[in-house]
Amino acid sequence: MLDKMTVREWMSSPVLTVRAASPISVVHAMMKERKVRRLAVVNEENRLIGIVTIGDVREASPSDATSLSIWELNYLWAQLTVGKIMSRKVITIKPNETIFEAANLMLDQKVSGLPVVDETGKLLGMITESDIFRMVVRMGVAETQ
Repeated sequence: MLDKMTVREWMSSPVLTVRAASPISVVHAMMKERKVRRLAVVNEENRLIGIVTIGDVREASPSDATSLSIWELNYLWAQLTVGKIMSRKVITIKPNETIFEAANLMLDQKVSGLPVVDETGKLLGMITESDIFRMVVRMGVAETQ
């Protein structure tokens, strides 16, 4: 069954996106508010240019052991942009690939989500571990009924 279902059928779309020039402070707030662990970074043509994860944001966050004042920290934090911390080498998948292929790619590459792009790199959606788990649960419920 997994070898027949496509990524397009189970991906999340539309996807929350940000630009490389977006301040990290804004992105961090967006991630917390929307309860997401990753955001696609796109250019003006909605083509994927990177990905930023909550881990990237945490790594860029100032240490609690800093000697800077709160005002200095806030100023520096506001200057840091997504483009400075995002991953540029993003593992992607096409919408017509199977869920099985997506799951294997996630396992092989040790990632929990894959941006779904067309042939030109335009972002179409995102497929995550949660999407795949949701599909498996729904299939299991359908089989028991």
